[in-house]
Amino acid sequence: MKALAVASGIVFWTLVLGIAFFAFFPGSDPEPVAILQIEPPPAPGSEAPDAAAGDPAQAEPAGGAAPAAPAPGNFDLPPGFAVRPSVPQAPLVTPDNQGTMSPTAPGGHGELPLAPAVPPAAPDAAAPPGSPDQQGAAPESTGTQQAALEAPPAAPPPPPPPPMPEAGTGPVTLPSVPVPELVEESQYGPLPKVAADGRRAIDVYSRPSRYAVAGPGAPPRVAILVTGLGHRDGPSSAVLKGLPAPVSVAYGAYGRSLQEAVSDVRADGHEVLLQIPLEPENYPTVDPGPHTLLTTLPPDDNIKRLQWLMSRYTGYVGVTNHMGGKFQATAESLQPVLEELKQRGLLYIDSESVADSAAGNIAGTIGLDFSVANVQLDAGDTAQQLAKLEQLAKERGAAIGVARASPTTVKQLSDWAAKLEGKGIVLVPVSAAVRSQAQS
Repeated sequence: MKALAVASGIVFWTLVLGIAFFAFFPGSDPEPVAILQIEPPPAPGSEAPDAAAGDPAQAEPAGGAAPAAPAPGNFDLPPGFAVRPSVPQAPLVTPDNQGTMSPTAPGGHGELPLAPAVPPAAPDAAAPPGSPDQQGAAPESTGTQQAALEAPPAAPPPPPPPPMPEAGTGPVTLPSVPVPELVEESQYGPLPKVAADGRRAIDVYSRPSRYAVAGPGAPPRVAILVTGLGHRDGPSSAVLKGLPAPVSVAYGAYGRSLQEAVSDVRADGHEVLLQIPLEPENYPTVDPGPHTLLTTLPPDDNIKRLQWLMSRYTGYVGVTNHMGGKFQATAESLQPVLEELKQRGLLYIDSESVADSAAGNIAGTIGLDFSVANVQLDAGDTAQQLAKLEQLAKERGAAIGVARASPTTVKQLSDWAAKLEGKGIVLVPVSAAVRSQAQS
């Protein structure tokens, strides 16, 4: 047994040494020694040779055997050896013995599960846009197929807002007052303020009118402000019966049940202004009231008086003066008052025009909605004054007239307003006239 083991060992090592010798010293063996040289994969974007299309050595041999990959330097590798690129490859499809195609796993190790057979495309069938062609390159886009996506069309602009419901004399329902967002509680009572969303009293409490916008071809606009209500010795609201709804009304701060009276006239379609007393030239011989704003008071005291006056009721679009020739001519006294009105979202009407009034210059500087009454309708023959108002409206586009409340005045205004349509003139609220004048 020992002899047999020794003989077997000698035979084994002889074979090993012989194989090693012939591997390194092949002698006359026609098969050359293969020297493997692995080159790095080509850089991205470089053109790789198309083995399937250009190298005849890669053509599939007859009999269905898979070709061996060529070794670099034109040497054939021994059977079972292959040089593979470092990047993953798609499964190779080889014909099996039945003539069908079986996917082979990358690296040549094992087969992948069979996929459903795909019928070959017609030779002249066009590849879908963006898909690789048979050479592995994406086809060029044609004139009808654009790779770039066009930007979606811009959204259409929103439709313009509908016109204002006011045609001049039609019925209009004004919002009930007060609007909580426009009210500031103070030590005196409710004061107007600009809402958090920017709404102002002039926007919310005014009577709407489509003629507030001054546009080409707009008819002449006239506005009437009836004053003298809400005073201790003034007439009651009953005097306004029959007054055209677009006519605006001013209430003072000394009457009784002022909020009820203001709510009633607003229910009839009239917009309301607050009438405040200002120092006249002959003060104190002529005294407009206990809370009159005076040029002899410091600005803080006048603001306190103004706030007391503004707290008597809510729902007014702005303020107008009661007297005030001296106060309106004193810029240092008037400016803080007009700034307070601006901050609270109100307009201002100079209802008793003073030749040297500083109101216009101050209002223009601070951006206050402001206008001057062009005609005092009861300062003479009312019919003539109304004709003067019409003429000014034709010349300027809009004009404002002021008259004190009385049964006679209301009757004249009602008869006059009924004839305006035939003259091509429109009766508008005061707020609409102020806005249209600011635009012209």
